[in-house]
Amino acid sequence: MAEAGKKIAVVTGAGTGVGRAASLALINAGFTVVLVGRRLDMLQETQKLGGDASKSLCVPADMTDPASIAALFAKVTDTYGRLDLLFNNAGMGAPPVNFEDLPLAQWQAVVNTNLTGPFLCTQHAFRIMKDQTPRGGRIINNGSISAHAPRPFSAAYTATKHAITGLTKASNLDGRMYDIAVGQIDIGNAATPMTDRMVDGVLQPDGRKMPEPRMDAKAVGDAVAYMANLPLDANVLFMTVMASKMPFVGRG
Repeated sequence: MAEAGKKIAVVTGAGTGVGRAASLALINAGFTVVLVGRRLDMLQETQKLGGDASKSLCVPADMTDPASIAALFAKVTDTYGRLDLLFNNAGMGAPPVNFEDLPLAQWQAVVNTNLTGPFLCTQHAFRIMKDQTPRGGRIINNGSISAHAPRPFSAAYTATKHAITGLTKASNLDGRMYDIAVGQIDIGNAATPMTDRMVDGVLQPDGRKMPEPRMDAKAVGDAVAYMANLPLDANVLFMTVMASKMPFVGRG
């Protein structure tokens, strides 16, 4: 069981990229972090980077499998007895193909990972947070710049990130009576394996292919830690953290 005053966090997609950066920032901020992802070796690498192994727990889980998600939260309850923070971070995109050529199976895979997974995780977090003492907790959803403006050939990813915004608003409202604060961080061009392709150039709306600036993923991790450490009577409902010079604000 958790020590008195110890804050317990669950981070999905913790084995790489933003999930790893957020996990390390939360560990540094005093959380005990449950590192969740499909690949145990990557979770163990994050744990190693976090220093003291007692400050984290590796739990392999599949965000497209409801039983796997249920087992994850049962493990959290059995091990620590409470949950203070959930960072719904795990996500995926679809291959950049013409809209009409996107296979239904690929669409469904993105929806299952990016939307249904966070929905199920949030349900489990609600059940734990509303019944624990002290009551309440915080949930942070990983949105995206795509929650505001899409890239070409990104229908599945963009649709799910718009949907995450709806999930954030609805669950924030429904969690209010239980002292559960829900917020969203929208991220643009963090330097992770997912954005390596931007170095050589990515397709722009006008048809050109151009390199795009990126930022250190640590900036995102630090932002998540800031949101996580707020008292429950305060909440960041939406935050955008982006590479300063990426093409987002403006025209052309």
